[in-house]
Amino acid sequence: MAIKLYNTLTRAKEDFAPIDAKNVRVYVCGPTVHDFAHIGNGRAFTVFDVLYRLLRHAYGAEHVTYVRNITDVEDKINAAAAARGETIGVLTQRTTAAFHGDMTALGNLPPDIEPRATEHIPQMIAMIETLIAGGFAYEAEGHVLFSIAAMPDYGRLSRKNLDEQREGARVEVAPYKRDAGDFVLWKPSTPDLPG
Repeated sequence: MAIKLYNTLTRAKEDFAPIDAKNVRVYVCGPTVHDFAHIGNGRAFTVFDVLYRLLRHAYGAEHVTYVRNITDVEDKINAAAAARGETIGVLTQRTTAAFHGDMTALGNLPPDIEPRATEHIPQMIAMIETLIAGGFAYEAEGHVLFSIAAMPDYGRLSRKNLDEQREGARVEVAPYKRDAGDFVLWKPSTPDLPG
């Protein structure tokens, strides 16, 4: 079965050819579970559910792995838990359960693997250390930031000219950033917060 997908880089429909037809992998950035899902979340995950089903049909369910993470550590989560007077764990367990219920109500299949961010902090640190060692990230005032200048083709998929983008339009311009477009990979945390 031939599958054509739209390639955002070339702006054209192209034949899909997996790296390994016996192990087709799909990774989807999952929800940040600080509150209940909204219709836009439902739409995005339903689109990937359709892709997952198509790949399973084309390659066989036993040859497709769908991974969708749960982001359960983030500033909005910390603020929501504090505002409700509950622990971060209680909040994220409740909102994750609600998310799962919503996805089931939409008829979406569950992912094969659903890692929680808090269960992979050491791996995140190792990846960030690799980025720092390669010159793609740097530490400033306790933060670690990705340096967009270190990646010459940054913005290529969106066809954005970085020189023409307005500073501060999307990403906070903090005084410790080397470039206004640099973004935070790791924030400092207090002892009472996950980190």
